[in-house]
Amino acid sequence: MFLQIAIGTGLMLATILVSGVAFWALEALLNRSHFWLVREPHRPKLALVLSVTVVWVLGMVTAGVWIWAVALRLLGIFVTMEASVYFSLVAFTTLGFGDILLPHQWRLLGGMAAANGLLSMGLLTAMLVEILRHVRISQMAMKAAPKARGE
Repeated sequence: MFLQIAIGTGLMLATILVSGVAFWALEALLNRSHFWLVREPHRPKLALVLSVTVVWVLGMVTAGVWIWAVALRLLGIFVTMEASVYFSLVAFTTLGFGDILLPHQWRLLGGMAAANGLLSMGLLTAMLVEILRHVRISQMAMKAAPKARGE
């Protein structure tokens, strides 16, 4: 039991680290594009930011699933990588079909993968909202600045 908890905790920390680094990289990209993003026209740029952020988030979810899948395969829990990825995806997204189950001695990892997926989805949703909010507030501030100067 303690081995499962230790392995699951390590995998959760790894996926959180990957998400944190990816969020930092996306923030750096947006900071580099700041002056372009705040200039008119705003709507197409917001759509672009939304699209890039969603693809970025999907990449982070995919990375989390693969971290779990590789670990489950290396532990010898699944014979094929396909089964490992499938189980990880079903657990990580908390879909939980139940058609592929972990062996009894590893079943705690299934719940930990689901908890990790749930926490990741919440984190990534917050990231998506924060990025869009930040870009939109910056755009509105830039739009209001000439009016405040009397231009």
